[in-house]
Amino acid sequence: MASDSVLAPNLRRLKRTGIAVLAIACTVATIGIVVRILDQQSLAHWTARQSVATVSLAVLQQGGKANALTLPGTIQPINRAAIYSRVSGYLKSWQADIGTHVKAGQTLAVIEAPDLDQQFEQARADLATAKANEQLAALTARRWNALLPSESVSQQSADEKTGEEAAKKAVVDAAQAKVAQLAAMEAFKTIVAPFDGIVTARKTDIGALINAGNSGQELFELSDLHRVRIYVQVPQAFSAAIEPGTRATFQLPQFPGRQFDAVVVTTSHAMEAASRSMLVELQADNADGRLSAGAYCDVRFEITGNQNVVRVPATALVPVDRGIELAVLGADNRVEFKPVRLGRDFGDSVEILSGLSTADRVIDSPPETLQAGQKVSVAASRAAVAKEN
Repeated sequence: MASDSVLAPNLRRLKRTGIAVLAIACTVATIGIVVRILDQQSLAHWTARQSVATVSLAVLQQGGKANALTLPGTIQPINRAAIYSRVSGYLKSWQADIGTHVKAGQTLAVIEAPDLDQQFEQARADLATAKANEQLAALTARRWNALLPSESVSQQSADEKTGEEAAKKAVVDAAQAKVAQLAAMEAFKTIVAPFDGIVTARKTDIGALINAGNSGQELFELSDLHRVRIYVQVPQAFSAAIEPGTRATFQLPQFPGRQFDAVVVTTSHAMEAASRSMLVELQADNADGRLSAGAYCDVRFEITGNQNVVRVPATALVPVDRGIELAVLGADNRVEFKPVRLGRDFGDSVEILSGLSTADRVIDSPPETLQAGQKVSVAASRAAVAKEN
């Protein structure tokens, strides 16, 4: 009886313990199954999210506003002349160096030409001889004509003397022309400025041998810089917007932050075959003499845009075999490709003449793997991200 009373409580305790362990095991198993299901669902959602590409939208601009076009230009004087000598000789002296402001007719240099001087003296002597011969021929002709009424001389002889007088007079005229020519050449021994300006180059010195004409050495270069010309090559796409009267500004590297005004005066009306650009001439005042001949400058034109066009970033363009397309978002954020016709190229942006409106959502820098009909998600714009932060 005593052993039975001891064993009965132990069996009941073991039974309760087994039931508790079984309940715990079932609970752990259930939790594990639920966790695995949740993990699988999370993985499925993550995989689905990763399969949808994220794209950013391009910022479109209406083409009606003014657009800045900056092009390189070259400054040239309003007048420029390379000074050569008209006579040969040696440079006797020069009176103007580089940077000298001269007036029209002012002496720049003097040339010593002994050969020319001798030719001039000989020509004047020949003229004196011709005049003496003419006077003698005229006196002889008058005497013979006076003897005609008395028939002391024949008419033929009188006519010969008259003709000889006319021939001698022609010789005098030729000698006078020769003297005048050499006198003009003598005047060219003095090199003078053809207009008011600045001597921008002196390429000779005292004692240098001077050869006549432009086959010889250039002596001086004279530039009129009170007003300057600016030459710019304008691309064909913008040539229609540049016409006489168009105003522009330009800057030079040596004057940072300073702008100068200029105006278009003429265009070449011809495209260079190599660059497909048109030469445009602008002019600007240079009363203070700040602008130098041959200087480089950046010319800025304000070009009025077309209200009927849209400008998109150049990074949004998708080149294809048949032209250019843009990737846009349609309904339900699915990708569509639209063929477009390009207008003017501004470098960082391009005008779209047809095939696009400002209401379209254009994808910027579309991935190469993007396909038509593919669903994508749109990344938050920088402005929205900055606002949230």
